Amino acid sequence: MKTIILVRHAKSDWPENTDDFDRPLAEKGIHDAEKMSHFLKEKNIEIEKFFSSPALRALSTCEIFNKEYHIEIETIQKLYNASDTNFENITVDLDDQLNTVAMFSHNNGISNFANSMSDDMFMFPTCGVAGFQIDCDSWSEFHGANKKLIFFYDPKKI
Repeated sequence: MKTIILVRHAKSDWPENTDDFDRPLAEKGIHDAEKMSHFLKEKNIEIEKFFSSPALRALSTCEIFNKEYHIEIETIQKLYNASDTNFENITVDLDDQLNTVAMFSHNNGISNFANSMSDDMFMFPTCGVAGFQIDCDSWSEFHGANKKLIFFYDPKKI
């Protein structure tokens, strides 16, 4: 059994003359990321490795989560403006020694990927977190494996 946790970056700011890639987190985003990461840790949600878009707002969200987890972070360019196909390609290539991973990325791709694994349709709010159980022993079996939404948390509701 494998588990993927998807995290949409926290609320960002868009200062003048700032490229999309370099957008920082807003104060609300920092607060939500701290709150959500603490909430997950209190719920004993174990994660072995973080994968993040290299965009500032996603990586900053990931780094805030890592203040609770203290695990390896790997940035993957394909998680920036990712399509659901990008997520799938990353997933099937994951190291089979990892059983639970978290991916930090952006909408609309993260919502599309989540919806492809679930009968529940939803759009991720900023700093929303969804966990999916994948019924497989190897990540390479992802495509044909049964997938089940095991939790979805909205920072406004915790």
